[in-house]
Amino acid sequence: MNLEIPQAKVFITVKTYPQPSSSYGELVCTAGLLNGEQWVRIYPIPFRFLQDNQQYPKYSWITLDLERRTQDFRPESYRPRRGIDESIQVGEKLGTQDAWAGRKEFVLKEVFTSMQELIKLARAEPEYKSLATLKPAEIVDFEIEETDRDWKEKFIDQQGNIFETNAKGEMQTSQYVRKLPYKYSYKFLSEGDNQPRTMMIEDWEIGTLFWNCLKNTDGDEEAANALVRQQYFDTFLEKRDVYLFLGTTLQYHHKSRNPFVIVGVFYPPKTSQLSLF
Repeated sequence: MNLEIPQAKVFITVKTYPQPSSSYGELVCTAGLLNGEQWVRIYPIPFRFLQDNQQYPKYSWITLDLERRTQDFRPESYRPRRGIDESIQVGEKLGTQDAWAGRKEFVLKEVFTSMQELIKLARAEPEYKSLATLKPAEIVDFEIEETDRDWKEKFIDQQGNIFETNAKGEMQTSQYVRKLPYKYSYKFLSEGDNQPRTMMIEDWEIGTLFWNCLKNTDGDEEAANALVRQQYFDTFLEKRDVYLFLGTTLQYHHKSRNPFVIVGVFYPPKTSQLSLF
């Protein structure tokens, strides 16, 4: 793709859970399909500090000026050419009517079935593929693992605050998003696999689900996690046709045996096949 893409139209499919950044404050990795066709990563995005009318939802169209992140070898990686507040325009969001047909028109244009193939493409020069949609052959488990409850000190000051400039040019203090105290992973088989693979889910959506479940269970983390598992494993496998949005991290793209993590889950309803007789 070009080094600069003025007025790029991107169909947003991925927003990862916010992460503190020593350089940028707090960031969200956003990805989607340029013109509804080619994967593109947009980073950095201080999403929670955008104005309300610029906080784009998943499965919406946005327009903005992009430029290649030259320090990132992955060809899908771009950044806003100007300040995000100056350039982003949020357009139509595609809903879930017609069994998600509008969303599937774009999301399912290129679907992989083999992790082995994707890993080869991730290592192949100049492909270095770092974003893809995968249809797993079978999801065999949903794992929940307790993890650190606080962000690393190197990312935050002692008060855990982010200092931002508001629309009036005034400094204001905002709290970091709460750190998820659990990691969630799918264990699944893809085409050609002899053993299940375990891959972490970094979607913002699953984090939001946990906090909502925790509130609804009066702070009972075990009960909240049971509800998260019920949604992502029981309900999805019974009623949904599950696809995984996969992405690599810059740090581990060349180092890890499997550089991909799950950056989003696409779950249109299963469609029943009508009998011909």
